Amino acid sequence: MRLVVGLGNPGSEYENTRHNTGRIVAGHVAKRLENSKIKFLKFLLPDNFMNNSGKAVAPLIKSKKDLKDLVVVYDDIDLPLGKMKISFNRSSGGHNGLGSIIKSLKSQEFARIRIGISPATPKGVVKKPKGEKAVLNFLLGEFKKPELDAIKKLSKKVTEAVEMIYAEGLWKAMSLYNK
Repeated sequence: MRLVVGLGNPGSEYENTRHNTGRIVAGHVAKRLENSKIKFLKFLLPDNFMNNSGKAVAPLIKSKKDLKDLVVVYDDIDLPLGKMKISFNRSSGGHNGLGSIIKSLKSQEFARIRIGISPATPKGVVKKPKGEKAVLNFLLGEFKKPELDAIKKLSKKVTEAVEMIYAEGLWKAMSLYNK
């Protein structure tokens, strides 16, 4: 089974927050791939909170093959809004949802698509908040309409990347979409 997981928090109060970017993007990708020719493709938007994402993912990953076919989509405060980066076999980078999945699967050997959520200067330098409280407030803050529009626009590119990962391989997708 090919599984795309969109990380975020359940409930309407979190619906349009930056920390729900994985859920938002995965939802758009699922709609775009509704009639896809990709066989055995499933989408999961965990019903538990971000820090417990591994509990929802682990029961669905039963083998190395399942692990190889897992793609996790999530927010990344270190990337500018509207940018994405595909990676594989990396640490959680401090992202608690991803950390929960790695711990539950006892492996980090799966693909992830990191979605940028931070404002940036015209030269592309990320301007992220400083201090734990400021970061938390930023993550749980709601997107403004233009930011949501940028995320929706990026979802088309993420959809293409997911299709390529499953059709032509992760490494080809990384070489084309990590620019």
